[in-house]
Amino acid sequence: MTTAITRTVKVASEEVDANTKRGGDLRVTLSPKTVGCTSGFGGVLTLEPGDHITEHYHPYSEEFLHIVEGTLTMSLDGEQITLGPGDSLLVPIGVRHRLVNTGDSTARGAFHLSPLAPRPELGHVDTEPAQHPAESNPDVGGTP
Repeated sequence: MTTAITRTVKVASEEVDANTKRGGDLRVTLSPKTVGCTSGFGGVLTLEPGDHITEHYHPYSEEFLHIVEGTLTMSLDGEQITLGPGDSLLVPIGVRHRLVNTGDSTARGAFHLSPLAPRPELGHVDTEPAQHPAESNPDVGGTP
């Protein structure tokens, strides 16, 4: 039996540590570890011009991405898709993806992944080396 969340839980992005392992500044704000949710996790991302999130895929989860600011290019199994403010993108389960800030200003977005992998360490499969492997934050409750 699962326990339903019966109260509103607000988390400010400044309250959680950044995960920069794959590049950029990823902050998982809503997750099993931060708020006790059970169906997925989400948060916000910031990428400076020229920065990127290294390629990976999710064997159990779809990823939903919404761009708030800046110009980004998402590679989905090698296909390039340009994204700007107001654009949303679905990354299907098992699709390799890599996100690059191709603009000349800071890019910001929000993401959500669902459903959860059976265990957090099974949620992501890297297909290229992490940019900053020592900068992983295992306490964020899931990393995009």
